[in-house]
Amino acid sequence: MVSRGKAERNKLKANQLSNLGAGAHNDGGGLYLKVTPPNGRSWEYRWRRQGKLRYTALGSFRDYTLKEARERAAIARNAVKNGKDPKIALYGDSTIPTFEEAAGKYIAAHSPGWKNAKHKQQWENTLSTYAFPKIGRKSVSEIGMADVLDVLEPIWHSKPETASRVRMRLENILAWAMARGYREGFNPAVWRGNLQALLPAKEKLQPTKHFSALPFADLPDLYARLAAKSSISAYALRWTILTACRTGETMQAQWSEIQGDAWVIPPERMKVRKEHRVPLSDEALGVLKNLNEEHSHLFPGLRAPHISNMAMAKLLKEMQPGVTVHGMRSAFRDWAAEETSYPNHVVEMALAHTVGNAVEAAYRRGDLFNKRRQLMDDWAKFLTSAPDTDIESETGAASPTPNPKHKENRT
Repeated sequence: MVSRGKAERNKLKANQLSNLGAGAHNDGGGLYLKVTPPNGRSWEYRWRRQGKLRYTALGSFRDYTLKEARERAAIARNAVKNGKDPKIALYGDSTIPTFEEAAGKYIAAHSPGWKNAKHKQQWENTLSTYAFPKIGRKSVSEIGMADVLDVLEPIWHSKPETASRVRMRLENILAWAMARGYREGFNPAVWRGNLQALLPAKEKLQPTKHFSALPFADLPDLYARLAAKSSISAYALRWTILTACRTGETMQAQWSEIQGDAWVIPPERMKVRKEHRVPLSDEALGVLKNLNEEHSHLFPGLRAPHISNMAMAKLLKEMQPGVTVHGMRSAFRDWAAEETSYPNHVVEMALAHTVGNAVEAAYRRGDLFNKRRQLMDDWAKFLTSAPDTDIESETGAASPTPNPKHKENRT
């Protein structure tokens, strides 16, 4: 006599599988074919332990036939029966990688097939910037909806294009982890029928005209127009952009802080209350040549030791409405992530953000300073890359003439 459990197995027919609609289709004995729109099909084994329903990925529909899926389900079922982990029985690897490790394996597996080598760099940079700080050390099996939203929500409205790319990369990495048996259940980074109920579509965000950060691709044009101006506010804004520093750090900058080709900002003027050394590019040193060293501050005000905190904001509003001075730091961050291969901690140090203890110790030894110098040199080269049209200066010259004793009106 055949047992009831065995009689309920082998329900699905091989010639019907391609026509099954969305949902989980039961073959019996815990084996399911899971169909997710638009084209997702994968095998799954469902089982219980201590009353809790659990899921084990058996592989893609494209990789395993119905017969092979049943054989894999039998292996998993036998493991459960003997109190073992079915994933270990199937994959022989009990070590579940962190999200960062899984991302590295995914990129290593897929990047040889990418047509553009730059694509690999963009993957690594965006994940290092936006995902790894939040979920990099978390087991890939434990990544849930809250984790995905923790990565996406801070940038979804301000950087819709970048956020959309990050989401797709999260989805692909988690899908890879599921196929490898490292995680079970639903992919929380899927857009359709999932995140689309929680976040507005990227297309609806694009028309917004009030971004605080200028897209980094537009910065060379803005910088060229700034370089054609000879006001203290223009020099201060150029300095702020070139050094990726905050408004307050620029407006209170003093000549005594300039030490050769470095700007050393004392702890009391830093947000994190730690001394910050800023490597100065040739372009930044060129800005200094236009300033008057007779004043204590680099950017003196008309009736005050230094310019006001609104001086640069007012100029930027006139030149590029809807963009903030602080948004220049965001543009620098986006450029570094999208266009360079500099490690995330080097960029974070350039922005004077707090980083891990090991990196902090390395910084104190000075070995990150040279790396940051290369980064800031590349940033200056990008900013001064030729714009599409020639920019005439306010006096009709191609660029302002350096003047160490500059004494014009100040804002």
